[in-house]
Amino acid sequence: MSFPPCPSCSSEYVYQDQSNLICPECAFEWNPDEKLAEDTISVKDANGAQLADGDKVTVIKDLKIKGSSQVIKIGTRALIRRIKEAKDHQLDCKVDGVGEMMVTAKFVKKA
Repeated sequence: MSFPPCPSCSSEYVYQDQSNLICPECAFEWNPDEKLAEDTISVKDANGAQLADGDKVTVIKDLKIKGSSQVIKIGTRALIRRIKEAKDHQLDCKVDGVGEMMVTAKFVKKA
């Protein structure tokens, strides 16, 4: 029997307890028959366009990578995997030529 991944942490290791599903990694419990009230996070790019998971974006400024001598050059494309509510880096992206990293929304534009 296959259960949907946890809506809180996306863990695959979900189990059922009576009518609820439980995630052992983050202890989130939910009823799969009820619609979850999702908090929509509003994140906008440098041009004011609304960003969503799965959007492709382009870097509009050379960005230094913390703890490295690498630089993400202007025009580099990235795919937004997840949008997080964070103070500084809101976008969890896969950046071409660099890999997985968090990027601030004000330094990208929708492609």
